Amino acid sequence: MPIEEHRKASEGIKVRFCLIVTSDSIYEGRKEDRVTPTVKGVVTQAGHELVASTIIPNSRKHILRNVREGVGMCDVVLITGGTGLSRRDITVDVLRELCVKDVPGYGELFRLLTYQKHGVVAIASRALACVVDNSLVFTTPGSPEAVKLALNKVILPEIKHLIYELRR
Repeated sequence: MPIEEHRKASEGIKVRFCLIVTSDSIYEGRKEDRVTPTVKGVVTQAGHELVASTIIPNSRKHILRNVREGVGMCDVVLITGGTGLSRRDITVDVLRELCVKDVPGYGELFRLLTYQKHGVVAIASRALACVVDNSLVFTTPGSPEAVKLALNKVILPEIKHLIYELRR
């Protein structure tokens, strides 16, 4: 089936999103959460639903538990934060333990777009996407700007088609 036929077949899909914000400073109340309102606005404006959101520390235990819960109720789990190079940035490493299929094009496109906007600092992002159980999981850096870039330029334009493919 050609790609245009897949996209047409996926038009009516309403995607359920779960959001996991991994940030020690937001979790501890030292910093305001600007990511959750950003995601809620962008996702609902695109005609989808933010089913659940949570803020957790950069902790393996918390990441594993919340990803497992998220894939149980959502088509897409979006995890923000923990994608950099610091010792506390463990989101990508923990998520790899759960991935059954990689979606390498997501990270490649995200880094390309980041490069076009900010230059070579893009190499510091380990943003990744994969399939866990029967859901797609995407990671982004923790800034609202990075989240908007990922959602608007990479995830949302193709999400209905991706979910259609997962459900086949």
